[in-house]
Amino acid sequence: MPTIKQLLAVSLGALLLTSSTAARAAQNVPAQAEPCAAVTGPSQPAQVKATTITTIEQAYQCVFDHYYDRKVLDSRKLLVAAFAAFAQELNRNGRDVADAVMPALTGDREGDWDAFSAVYQRVSSLLPDDAALRQSLATATLSGLIRALGDNHARWQRAELPPGYQPGQEYGLGITTFPSSGLMTGAPQQALPPLYVRGVLGGAAAEHGLRPGDVIEAVNGDTPFAGGVLSPGVVSMLYPQYPQTSAVRLKLRRPATGRTWTVTLKPTLYESASKTVAAKLLDHGIAYVKLTGFAPKAADAVLQAIAGLRKAKAVVLDVRGNRGGSPEEANRLLGAFAHDKITAYLCDAGDTCTASRTDDAVPLLNLPLAVLTDRDCASACDHFTSAVKAHDLGTLVGTRTAGIVSGPARAYALDDNSVLLLPALYHLGPNHEVINRSGTPPHHYVRTTAKDVSTGRDPVLARALAVLSD
Repeated sequence: MPTIKQLLAVSLGALLLTSSTAARAAQNVPAQAEPCAAVTGPSQPAQVKATTITTIEQAYQCVFDHYYDRKVLDSRKLLVAAFAAFAQELNRNGRDVADAVMPALTGDREGDWDAFSAVYQRVSSLLPDDAALRQSLATATLSGLIRALGDNHARWQRAELPPGYQPGQEYGLGITTFPSSGLMTGAPQQALPPLYVRGVLGGAAAEHGLRPGDVIEAVNGDTPFAGGVLSPGVVSMLYPQYPQTSAVRLKLRRPATGRTWTVTLKPTLYESASKTVAAKLLDHGIAYVKLTGFAPKAADAVLQAIAGLRKAKAVVLDVRGNRGGSPEEANRLLGAFAHDKITAYLCDAGDTCTASRTDDAVPLLNLPLAVLTDRDCASACDHFTSAVKAHDLGTLVGTRTAGIVSGPARAYALDDNSVLLLPALYHLGPNHEVINRSGTPPHHYVRTTAKDVSTGRDPVLARALAVLSD
């Protein structure tokens, strides 16, 4: 689920539409969508507008213009999934109609779109003039189209800004969880129980005294895992996006004390207490650095933090819960531990690959390194940890990384002021190995439990310190 900070990282400028061809006008089909616009830099996001059939077409064409697998992508794969989502949403709203029948498709990109669009428009014309209904149908359809790619870095983001929002604020319940929202949405099959609070950032969670390690046993009365399988609705309830304003009822258990209680949290705007980099000097001159994301200038912040500790003789880099960011920042940080190394390969649809390398402008630290990992280390964090292991730059301690690293995604603005993220290249590890979906296993497997977190124990850090002292 996109946070407000993530939305600030992309420009959501509106696109002007041009007039359609005479044929499209004669069929009463909306004007052909302009090509999606690549986002070039951060800016204040605009409020979203209604998502229409033109927006859906714009996203459809954007996939075929920019997605790395576009040359072999079958239009039927996208449109069948989109129509299935459309039909399911009609049924969910009690608005199914006899004309909502999937048209025959041939695999022709333009012809299939015209057939799909004609049915979508005809069915829509039979529905009440209800803006909320039309938006829910368009949202379901476009989301289904992008999900059909089966790509953990391809996603559509559409979120409204709450009234009174100020830069630096977040909206939600004020918690992060383990498994994280990223793992629960990007690789739900990897999410394993129990679900517990990883961090308290502020907002309602802080006001009601939630603590790291608190196990979430029920969300609005339902178990997060039914038969060991994650409930699809959990993420949207725990990570609500405005205009979702409904309170969420959580049943919690605190392993440290055995206390069980129920609390109702209402999503609000809050000032987040999270920091990208935090550091401290442990016993025996071990520099401990927590890195929550590879945000711009994160690598320099890590190196400055280590330099500020002065007496550091080794480094423990904690990337547990690190959901990624810029591969360039990962390469820059890797450059502090080795030079002239290939960190990954980025490949196009024709399997032509370009090597990604360490930033050799960074001075070498010449310090032993241990990296703390878990299943929520994703994307650029997958990139970083796989390179550390492949080149023996340090010791990985913890659990396997997320394997959510299909390829670096680029943002494209759509005409409703939403954004579409698509990888133009796919990722391989330093030895041409596939990291995506499998992740990188640690050298030393150590699992952290909710009770560990609740009682303040950190067996992963303890093992890393033992490794560095050997």
